[in-house]
Amino acid sequence: MNVTVDEKMKQLEAEITPFKGVLAKAADAILVQDVSNYPIFVVHQQTIDMGIAIVNPEGDKGKWSINASTLEEFVTKQLIQQEKVENFKKVYKNPETDLCLFILSDLGATFVFIPRV
Repeated sequence: MNVTVDEKMKQLEAEITPFKGVLAKAADAILVQDVSNYPIFVVHQQTIDMGIAIVNPEGDKGKWSINASTLEEFVTKQLIQQEKVENFKKVYKNPETDLCLFILSDLGATFVFIPRV
């Protein structure tokens, strides 16, 4: 049985749901401390050199690691090109109501916005 991309994304969102509170607090800290107006959470299962680890599968009983990052770090590391920043800002949702996830999985790399609650 082949699992569709939509089914995999729904499964991933279900796996991340228990951590929404932690992600929301991290997003608030990034916003309140004027680190960035564009927090991004990198969701991954491999070792990466990106952001600050806030969820790890060993200690948090999940399959995914999640690192807190920002648009500025994505630009610095050339994951988002400088000329694409304005386009990214246009599609970026309100960080007070939605979480921006950058998901690295067997489906590739993609940005997803999910509601905080």
